[in-house]
Amino acid sequence: MIRLFKVKEKQRELAENSNGGSPVKKQTAGELRLHKDISELNLPKSCSITFPNGKDDLMNFEVTIRPDEGFYLGGTFLFSFQVSPVYPHEAPKVKCKTKIYHPNMDLEGNVCLNILREDWKPVLNINTIIYGLYHLFTEPNYEDPLNHDAAAILRDNPKLFESNVRRAMHGGYVGQTHFPRCI
Repeated sequence: MIRLFKVKEKQRELAENSNGGSPVKKQTAGELRLHKDISELNLPKSCSITFPNGKDDLMNFEVTIRPDEGFYLGGTFLFSFQVSPVYPHEAPKVKCKTKIYHPNMDLEGNVCLNILREDWKPVLNINTIIYGLYHLFTEPNYEDPLNHDAAAILRDNPKLFESNVRRAMHGGYVGQTHFPRCI
């Protein structure tokens, strides 16, 4: 009986390979959904998407955001996205690769965005996440911080916060922390 299954499996492999190339890799449901999401992207002009590992690896990509208003005007911020094979039932893992002074992002690149955590639902998509990230630049939220110091300064002294953001974006220090230039 076991031998019969091996013969059938070998015949299937030969049939797949007979059309000239390597066997076609079957896409997971997550890859199919992600392909649909990416093909339907409607990004603002200030956002772009790239695939550093090539178009064959849709599950890992980068998004660049260049805010055109707010405290972060003129900056360039890079985010990495890692999408699970069970997407959309699990939110993508998003990290900010640009070191940034922001109440909703820590110095390790973790992002505090509700739709990436407790408010994630399978009806949400990549476009929604990118708009959510963009919104963090136009309206930073001091009520749900990862960087508590930045949040307190934004809440208590918005002018000082703006000065700190500018200094950080121009490659300076905020407190004891150095930020690379991103403007």
